[in-house]
Amino acid sequence: MTDRTVRPRPEGTAVKLPDTGRRVLVSGASRGLGRAVARAFAANGDRVAVHYGTRAEEARATLASLDGTGHVLVAGDLADPAGAARVVDEAAEALGDAGGGIDVLVNNAAVNLPHPLAETPYEEWAALWQRHVAVNLLAAANLSHLVARRMIDRGTGGRIVNIGSRGAFRGEPDHPAYGATKAAVHALGQSLAVSLAPHGIGVASVAPGFFATERVAPRLEGPEGEAIRAQSPFGRVADADEIAAAVLWLASPAAEWASGTILDLNGASYLRS
Repeated sequence: MTDRTVRPRPEGTAVKLPDTGRRVLVSGASRGLGRAVARAFAANGDRVAVHYGTRAEEARATLASLDGTGHVLVAGDLADPAGAARVVDEAAEALGDAGGGIDVLVNNAAVNLPHPLAETPYEEWAALWQRHVAVNLLAAANLSHLVARRMIDRGTGGRIVNIGSRGAFRGEPDHPAYGATKAAVHALGQSLAVSLAPHGIGVASVAPGFFATERVAPRLEGPEGEAIRAQSPFGRVADADEIAAAVLWLASPAAEWASGTILDLNGASYLRS
């Protein structure tokens, strides 16, 4: 049987996460939701490390759009464990004080490439599953380990917020590896929420439905746009800023008791209980 005993911090070691001025690493922040999340934290007075893999120009545009000062760019292939370690080291050094540090991690980086089973050759299927697992799940797990160990060693507490998906619950027939890895990310967050709470680290996930970004604009403007909007009784899709606002709250001092949650953000397009 798994030991889920919560071992509290020794007396006198309680930590309080600040409301603002925090050091935040957002993975996959060159565009889309990552950019919106970076902007939300910057507007809150936090300092943000904008991570990107290959989209350097778009990442620089994200950096230039941030309110405040002290923000940095960090590049690296998160599918490579050594690359993930370099990203965290560089972000912590650039954002931190003499000891380096990160107060908030947002695991946003992901791939979502179509591969319906009936139409995808086996070699392509296997390669795409490996890619989705490496980026969507293992990178999130590795970044979480690297950042949480820094939080534990410094005794500062912190927050980890994972970007999951509605697809983890309702299924993704054309993108099964995406749905499966997002379900795994949800489970990862809940496991870490239990293990990291004694160290003052809250871990939560958001599960967005369809939301507007540059990547999906052609779909929303094309023939299937009406059907996509009709998935919600509000008759629209979300704006990325709406998702970012929820991420900002889950990373706040007020949200400690939400640790372990998976927050549905889908405009009542998919309901579960």
